[in-house]
Amino acid sequence: MSDPLVKSSNGAAPPPSSASSGVPPATEVPPKAKRRSFTAAYKQQILQEADRCRQPGPLGALLRREGLYSSHLVTWRRQRDQGELGTKKRGKTADPQAKEVARLKRQNAQLQAKLDQAETIIAVQKKLCDLLGLPAADSPKGDSK
Repeated sequence: MSDPLVKSSNGAAPPPSSASSGVPPATEVPPKAKRRSFTAAYKQQILQEADRCRQPGPLGALLRREGLYSSHLVTWRRQRDQGELGTKKRGKTADPQAKEVARLKRQNAQLQAKLDQAETIIAVQKKLCDLLGLPAADSPKGDSK
C-alpha cells in the first residue's frame, strides 16, 4: 500500500534512478585522466603572447583562455633560456653502460650453464669408468710411474 512515487521533504519527486532504466549515469569526469603534452611551437607562441602582456590582467586572461598555470610559463621560460624548449623527453634516461652490462650478464649466465653441463657430463663419465672398470682419465697419458 505504499505509493511508488516517493516524494522528498520539499514535495518534489526524486530524479529517476539509472538502475531502473538500465542506462548508467552520465559522468562529467573522464574515466582516466590523460597528461597533456604541448609542442615546442605552441610553447613558443604562448611565451611570445605572455611576454607581450605588460600587466597581470591580460596575462591571467591568457592563462585562463588556454587552460594553463603560471608554473607552465615559469618552466617554459627556463627551458627557453637554457635552449631546451621542446627537446627534453620524459622518463628514464638510458644509461650508456646498462646495455653492455645486461649483455655481459646474459653471456655470463650462458657460460655458467655450459660449465654446469660439462661438469655433470664429466661426473657421469667418471662413474661409468668406475662401473666398467676402466682406468680414469684424470691424469694425462705418459704420466705413469
